Amino acid sequence: MPDRPSPETKKTIRTFAAASFLNDMGSDIISPIWPLFVTQVLKANMAALGFLDGLGEAFVSLSQAVAGYYSDKIRRRKVFIWTGYLCGAVSRLGYAASSVWQHLIPFRILDRAGKIRSAPRDALVADISTDENRGRHFGLLRAMDNTGATVGILISIALFNVLGYRLLFALAAIPSVIGAALIFRNIKETRTPGRRIFKGLSFKDIDRNLALYIALNGVFALGAFTYSFLMLNAKAAGFKAGFIPVLYLVYSAAAALLSYPFGRLSDRIGRKPVLFMAFAAWAAVCAGAVFGTGPAFAAALFVLFGVHKAALDPVQKTLVAELAPQPFRASVLGGFQMVIGLCAFPASLIAGLLWDKAGRRVPFVLSLVFTAAAALLLLFVKETRRPKAVA
Repeated sequence: MPDRPSPETKKTIRTFAAASFLNDMGSDIISPIWPLFVTQVLKANMAALGFLDGLGEAFVSLSQAVAGYYSDKIRRRKVFIWTGYLCGAVSRLGYAASSVWQHLIPFRILDRAGKIRSAPRDALVADISTDENRGRHFGLLRAMDNTGATVGILISIALFNVLGYRLLFALAAIPSVIGAALIFRNIKETRTPGRRIFKGLSFKDIDRNLALYIALNGVFALGAFTYSFLMLNAKAAGFKAGFIPVLYLVYSAAAALLSYPFGRLSDRIGRKPVLFMAFAAWAAVCAGAVFGTGPAFAAALFVLFGVHKAALDPVQKTLVAELAPQPFRASVLGGFQMVIGLCAFPASLIAGLLWDKAGRRVPFVLSLVFTAAAALLLLFVKETRRPKAVA
C-alpha cells in the first residue's frame, strides 16, 4: 500500500497549489501584453525590451541560488515563499505606474527576484513528501501553474479592451497578494530540533551522480530556447499574428492537463523514464519544425511542447530533490535552477543569431544535438529510490 499523506501535508500541498495557480494567473494576465506595453506605450525599442527580459532572467537565476542557500542556513522556508509572491504583486503595481521604460528596471528586478520562493518551496515539498507521492506533488503544483497561466491569458484577452494596460497590470497584482496571504496563514513550519552549524554547501557535498545530473540538464538547457521561436515558426508556417496567442493557450492547456499524470507516472515507473519521454517530446518538436510544413503541423508542435513541459518540469525538480543531500536540499535546488537559467539565457540568444544568419530550421537542428547529448548522459544517472506501484 502507498503511504497516505498526513492531513497537514495535504493542507500544505493544496495551499501551495492554490498559491501557484493564483500567482501564475496574475503573471500571465501581463505576459501577452508586456512586449506591446514596453514598445508601444513606453516607446522602447527592441534592444530595451531584450535588456529588460535578459535582466529578469539573470535575477531569476541568482535569486533562487541565494534564497536556497539562506533557507538552508536559517532552516526556514515559509518566509521566502510568501515574500516572493508579494514581490511579484508590488512589481506589477510598479509597471502600472511607470511612465518611461527606464522606470521598469527596478520593478523588473523585483518581479524576477520574487523567484526566491521557488527553491525553498520545492525543498519544503520534497521534505514533507515520500518516494511514493513526491512526483505527484510536484506534478500537481506544475499543473496548477499551467492552469493559472491559461486562465490569466484568457482574462487578458477578455479585459484588455475594457481596462487597458495600466488597470490590467494593477489587477494582475491581486492574485499574488491573495497567494501570499494563503501561504502566511496556512503553512505551518517548525524549526528542526537541536542546534546545527550550517557551513554551507560545498562541492564535496555534491556526489558525481548529482553533478552529472546537473550537468546534463545544463546541456539540455543550452538548446531549449523559449517558446517565442515556436511562435515565430508558426507565423512562418502561415498563421496570422492575431491567432498565435491561441497557440500559446493550446500549449498551456496541454501542460496543465498532463503535468499531474506525468508526476504520478514517475512515482510508479521512476523519474528517468519520464525524463526520457520529456526529451523525446522536445526532439519531436524540433524535428517537426525542421521537416514539417503547413499550419496544421505547426499547431501540433504546440501540443507536443505542452507534453514536453508537463513531463519535464515536475520530474526534473523531483529527481534533483531526491539526489540532493537533505540538509542542503534548498541550496541544491537553487543552484540547479541557477545553472539552468544561466544556460537558458545564451540558448535563446544563439538561437536568434542562427535564425537570422543561417535560417529558421538551424536552431532546431542544434537543439536536437543538445537533446541527444543530454539523453545519453541521463543513461548514466542512478536514481536513489525504487519505483513502487501507486494505487
